[in-house]
Amino acid sequence: STTLGTRQVARARPDGYTLLFAGNGTFSITPFVLRDAGYDPAKDFTWLGMTGSALYLFVAQPRWESLDALLDAARRRPGEVSYASWGVGSSAHLGTFDLARRAGVDLVHVPYNGTAAALTDIASGRVDFMLSTLAPARPHMEAGRLRPLGVASPARYRLLPEVPTVAEQGFSGYEVPNWTAVAGPAGLPPAVAAALEGALAATFADEQLLARLEPLGITPTPTGAPALVEAVTRDLGINADLIRRAGIRPE
Repeated sequence: STTLGTRQVARARPDGYTLLFAGNGTFSITPFVLRDAGYDPAKDFTWLGMTGSALYLFVAQPRWESLDALLDAARRRPGEVSYASWGVGSSAHLGTFDLARRAGVDLVHVPYNGTAAALTDIASGRVDFMLSTLAPARPHMEAGRLRPLGVASPARYRLLPEVPTVAEQGFSGYEVPNWTAVAGPAGLPPAVAAALEGALAATFADEQLLARLEPLGITPTPTGAPALVEAVTRDLGINADLIRRAGIRPE
């Protein structure tokens, strides 16, 4: 769950030569699902900036024509419609749990060890749907083995303009954040932190990088440290509530 590398950075010398590149799960989910993650996201890091966000979208067996049809079936047959994830407490688990809670339906959670096997089982009909990033799902979508039902972002994705957001489909405000960021150990000298923050902003604003990442569903969104701190604080609160509601106990 990314804890080995994260601990190393949290304990490293704050000289700017040891940095952490990680996603929001590392900072705002893992500390709640492990008894001792080995780091405190609020105290052990110098935040340098967010680098980008990756698209999450719900994909399903082609027999499901829409998200509404799937949720309607779940209402009529509680406990029969299933969804996959890449593990208990993952974004795929919490994001779908949140959707089920908002829709008032009872869904069966089927956790996997990774996304690839889960998508294969959905395509073959063993599981109904899941929340996935675009890169692993896209080949299945293009081959007609999976149908996109909705994106979990505030706006439609430019390369998938025909796929509505979940919020558009009756779930106002629904979003599953999927950002990545760079941080250093707590106590980085201000001048070092400022230099690294500036370098990150310049790198992830590059148009050639944008062109390479966009087909993968990744949008570079370079921000400074204050915006990253705000995102971490926000997601810690949201995920703590979802994990409590889902009854997930730290392991």
